[in-house]
This record gives sequence, C-alpha cells and structure tokens, in this order.
Amino acid sequence: MPMSTYARGLIAVTAATFALSTAGLMTRLVSIDGPTLLFLRGLIAGLFLLLCLVVTARGRVVADFVRLGWSGLLICATSAACAVLFIGALYTTSVAHVAIIFATCPFIAAGLGFLLLGERPGRVALVASGVAMAGVAVMIGSGEEGALLGDLLAFAMTGMVALWTVLIRRHPDKPALPCSVVSCFLSAAVALPFAAPFATSGHDLSVVLGFGVLAFSLGFLLLTLGARDVPPVESALIGALDAPLAPFWVWLVIGDQPSPTTIIGGVVVLAAVVGHVLVSRHAPPPLAVLPLDP
Repeated sequence: MPMSTYARGLIAVTAATFALSTAGLMTRLVSIDGPTLLFLRGLIAGLFLLLCLVVTARGRVVADFVRLGWSGLLICATSAACAVLFIGALYTTSVAHVAIIFATCPFIAAGLGFLLLGERPGRVALVASGVAMAGVAVMIGSGEEGALLGDLLAFAMTGMVALWTVLIRRHPDKPALPCSVVSCFLSAAVALPFAAPFATSGHDLSVVLGFGVLAFSLGFLLLTLGARDVPPVESALIGALDAPLAPFWVWLVIGDQPSPTTIIGGVVVLAAVVGHVLVSRHAPPPLAVLPLDP
C-alpha cells in the first residue's frame, strides 16, 4: 500500500528534527564566535543545497527561484531569522535550556495555525502537547539557568519557528530547495559584517563543514518538505523532540551529564511524541486545508 502524504510528512519532519538537534553539539565542538559560525554554516549549507538544486532542476533553476514570489521570500526571511536567533541563543545559554524553551513551540504553532489557517488542533495533539509541556516543566527543575538575553533569543526563535511552520503549511506550492538556498544565504549575509571567517582553524572549519552539509542542509530540506504535509501543531510537537535530543548528543560526545530531572523530563517529552504518532496511525488523517489566495 502506498504511503500517504501525511505519513511521509511525519517521517520527514521526524528525521529533520533528529538531524537539526545536533546544532547544539556543533557549537560546543568549535571555538569560533557565533557570527562566524552562522556565516560559515549558512554559506556552506547554501552552496551545497544550490548544487543539489542545479543537479535536480537542471534548466529550471531560475524558474524555481522566480516561483518563490513574495510569499516564498517571506518564508525564507522567517527561516533565516530562526537560524540567527537559534545560534545567538546557543551562544548565550545552555543547550538544554534552549531546547526546553523550544519545546513550547506546539502551543504557539497551534494558536497561529488556528488564527491564520483555521486549523483546529485535534484532541490527541493537544493532549500530547500538554504532556510534553509537563516534561518541559520537569526539565526546568534541573537548575540550568540561562542568561536573560539567551532566554529572550530562545523564545523569539521559538515564535519564529512556529510562524515558519504555519507559512509553509499556508503556501505548500513553494519549491523547497530554492527556499532553503535563499534562507541559508540570507542568514550568512546577516552574520557577515560581524564574522571573521579567515581566522577559523582547520578543525573548526571541518566541524562546521560536516554539520553544515550532513545535519543542517539535509535536515532543513526535510523539514521544509515535511512541514507542508503536516499540521503546524504536529510539526511543532515532533520538533519538541529537540528538548531531550539536543542535550543527549552533547552528553554522548562531550560527556556533559544531564541532571536526573532533565533525563526524566526528556523521557516524558519522548513519550508524548511517540504516543501521539502511534495514536494518529489508527485515526483518519487530518483534512487538507486549501491555501487561501495570496
């Protein structure tokens, strides 16, 4: 039996979340400053995705960029803002703290999805969001305190991600690869005036190259593809997996041991996401919402 569009979207968003959750680890493996990391990651990822576009689209590259239109450029600008705020937050507070704040995204996405798309989140999604929020509350009790600036950047990033998922759902016809390319180059352009790329060591450059291509580029592309087939609240709910995953990668590679409350809260978030996906498999897929005329 062929896989439904909804199921493909769930798989793509989940795979993207796993890939993108390694961003916190990347910031802990390098010694460069935030703007330089943001510039290099955006430039490397943008060039890689542009190469993918040239290979797959061939003679339609320019036409695909033209298809973006103003709404597509708004999606690109929103995702670029997410990247800028995300890196800024990771450099001013702990990885676990950023992940905890980001786990509140389902509530924001549900509200925006209802206001802008008229999509009422299902009861299962709302219950799962509440359970995930309970896990976040437990994790906050771990005692990891972030600086006020880091908290504000993380909350701003969370709101922008929620808006981005709604915009992707609102305009599903926008080509994914050109959106990703423009977004990456926009984030690099914002960071360039403050970056010092020529002072980057070979080690740091290799780390950013690996994460920029394998984690960020492919993860962001999968997220762009999957978010158009999944309601915003569910995309954000799956994205809440970042809360336990991000500190887990840091612990696995660097050895920073999460506190017991962080581990317990992470398990609760994981249980909420897995439970939601399993229950959704036995329920009819959500009705598609046609995008409004621009």
